[in-house]
Amino acid sequence: MVSAPALDSRYVLSPREREVLTRYIDSKKTKASTSAGGVTTDDQADKDLFGAAAFRLASRVFVGTVTVLSAAESAQARIAARRQKPSQPIVASKTRVALSLSSLLFFHRVLYRLFARLRLQLLHEKVRGIQSRHPRLYAVLTSRYAPAVAASLSGLALGICPSNQLRVTLAIYVASRACELAYDAADGLGLTKNKPSWLGSWTLFALAHGQLMHAFVFDRDCLPTAYASFIRGYAPEYIQQRPSDISAKVEWPSSDQIVDALAEMARLRWPPFVSPILHPNKATTLPPTVNPAITPITSRAHPALQHLSCALIHPSQTSCFMAYLRQNLLSFPQLGRFFTLYYGALSLLRIKGLFKAPVDFVNALAKQILRTTIAITGTISFSWGSICLFQYLLPRRLLPTFRFFLGGFLGGSFQLFDQTSTGHANTMYAARASADSLWKVGVKRKWWRPVKGGDVLLLVAAMAVYNIVYDLGRQREDLAVSKDRSMRIVKFLRGDNSTATQPLQSLTKEDGKDEKKVR
Repeated sequence: MVSAPALDSRYVLSPREREVLTRYIDSKKTKASTSAGGVTTDDQADKDLFGAAAFRLASRVFVGTVTVLSAAESAQARIAARRQKPSQPIVASKTRVALSLSSLLFFHRVLYRLFARLRLQLLHEKVRGIQSRHPRLYAVLTSRYAPAVAASLSGLALGICPSNQLRVTLAIYVASRACELAYDAADGLGLTKNKPSWLGSWTLFALAHGQLMHAFVFDRDCLPTAYASFIRGYAPEYIQQRPSDISAKVEWPSSDQIVDALAEMARLRWPPFVSPILHPNKATTLPPTVNPAITPITSRAHPALQHLSCALIHPSQTSCFMAYLRQNLLSFPQLGRFFTLYYGALSLLRIKGLFKAPVDFVNALAKQILRTTIAITGTISFSWGSICLFQYLLPRRLLPTFRFFLGGFLGGSFQLFDQTSTGHANTMYAARASADSLWKVGVKRKWWRPVKGGDVLLLVAAMAVYNIVYDLGRQREDLAVSKDRSMRIVKFLRGDNSTATQPLQSLTKEDGKDEKKVR
């Protein structure tokens, strides 16, 4: 009678876990079971060990991802039930997300090991004949970075994940981190020595915020909701709230209607303000294409105002500068409270520093809160205040719609006050949001065609950069990028810490000597 093949424990348990488990099993039975199996060669054992380790970790990632997503959805459902609101699923398919991540991990290890071994074999003198017959193919496969680029093809597994904003956000985030690492590597190699000293990450923030401000006015459907809410929520002087003394029958315009009216004014090349107080016999003083929903604001505006945009964003203040100053005074304490809570919560992750040096810890936290508050307050306030500024500096027909980008760019220059690590993090967040928004705006306006699976291809390219920079960091340990924490991700994907890859690592160390002999 033929018995079913037993499941190899290496596909379930790691060597350390098996060692712990054997303490509870009779040593004689263990010896008997091991001696019953056939004798395997070292290469076969190494292959089985690597395959088992890769499968074991991938399966654990799959189970862990499904468990975490299920727990998160359960907690979200309970919170929604208390608030009596419908609960939306976090992801469209938990299984596909888990399968995507586990497949990416598994194929990254397999592809890297496969092409690393293939490269070592091609560098051997016995197969040098391939170089004369296929020189280009031989040069590609024996390149120092061939295994790294081949392993990045595992990023195609992201295509298993449902196509939604989460997948796009993940791809953009990995791509932004890859660009940071590539820049740090280039800086360490001296390739950026001719860069102007004044050029920094603040310029990236200014460009990103300029694009986001323009999209906020004209293409709000292509803008992240959180960013749009932030620009609206902290503009108390320019987004007019409903007065308490107005009749309940009067419909007050929403913030989106106010912004849409500004966009239409820009298309009309900034028309002048015709006060209903001075022209009571006119049925309407607004241009025909401007939404009449803003009438409750403009009808109460001061007659001394000259521009319709000024009558909309600061109707009771005749001085644009005083309105800008008031906006700064109102938004600064609001943003200060927000960043105090935000950075205070993040500081809990570094709670040990508080006990070691409480005065220095609190002082550094206060400085960071103040710097970020000044930078963001200046950014938002100037972005709105530039609407009035350009009315006085530029003719009506000069750059009527592009002014929002210029205002956002100049407002983003306030990031100069926050050239710290957290300021850099804010810059990269704005850059990622701008990249996503710019692509959607281009597709919407038909500047370029949408690329099917473009986010997957972006992730593959980003993973290739990650792997190449990781290999460069191992060759040049003097580079700062070699000590970057994100390099641990590549180390984990390759399994450099596992015992299954130790034979391959030893061969890789000897590869440099063999390559010098071959060349």
